[in-house]
Amino acid sequence: MYIPTLDDMKTARERVTPYIHRTPVLTSEFLNDLTGAELFFKCENFQKAGAFKVRGACNAVFGLPEDMLEKGVATHSSGNHALSLSYAAGRRGIPCHVVMPRTAPQAKKDAVRGYGGIITECEPSTTSREEVFAKVEAETGAEFVHPYNDPRVIAGQATCSAELIEQVEGLDAVVAPIGGGGMISGTCLTLSNLAPEVKIYAAEPLNADDAARSFKAGHIIADDAPDTVADGLKVPLKELTWHFVQNHVTDILTATEDEIVDAMRLIWKRMKIVMEPSSAVPLATILKNKDTFAGKRVGIIITGGNVDLDSLPWMEK
Repeated sequence: MYIPTLDDMKTARERVTPYIHRTPVLTSEFLNDLTGAELFFKCENFQKAGAFKVRGACNAVFGLPEDMLEKGVATHSSGNHALSLSYAAGRRGIPCHVVMPRTAPQAKKDAVRGYGGIITECEPSTTSREEVFAKVEAETGAEFVHPYNDPRVIAGQATCSAELIEQVEGLDAVVAPIGGGGMISGTCLTLSNLAPEVKIYAAEPLNADDAARSFKAGHIIADDAPDTVADGLKVPLKELTWHFVQNHVTDILTATEDEIVDAMRLIWKRMKIVMEPSSAVPLATILKNKDTFAGKRVGIIITGGNVDLDSLPWMEK
């Protein structure tokens, strides 16, 4: 297992810069007052393809040698990695094959197809996803770019926190959502090397809390098909991301479905920005654990903004 290094992050940053945005950091006095902390929102919802995952996808795609381009790339994803890899593949002019759960948000499926990705649907479970993907991979011969358990992807995601610590000085902590752990691993990679004093917290839905249970148990616990409004956080940790979580994360905090939806609505209402449920989990956990963050300067990574506007979660409450 190859563990990506700080040099890999620096190489990734040079490679992906022409194809991504340096996303802004926004603040809210209202949310600062509400939480008792100074919050700095790194807005990857304004990123190309609408999510941070375009960083890792571009690093993987633009790092491919010429002799691997003809058959293209392939992956399985609930949405944001799928559309990000499709975006990157389209920019390099190569095919992209994607396995997606049939229950994935229509907005994400539409985006994948809009970027030229070829979708094969599967049932909404990790088992089905991996079985269907194995067939697609065998049929196409495409290069597998795992959504998160891939050193190229983690090195790309690490560029996000590299920007954040340049944009905001003196952070005490960074909070990011955790599903498979790609963003958290990238955050750990950068901060453990460049800002080791910054504590790293992962935020997870209580309904899909396998990472939190893994963290407590000291080994990976994988749920097959958790049910949560945070559709981007349903997948389990893998060996590579577990390495970073186990060695560098301070704690994994959880939030209920209602707390996630309330936090999402609060950000939409007060900050006037569109972001998806997975991105609301960090604020939900901060609101739930105010004592942990009171008086601190806290970076929050808003991971994406690809939400189905026809089925917003508070419409169902």
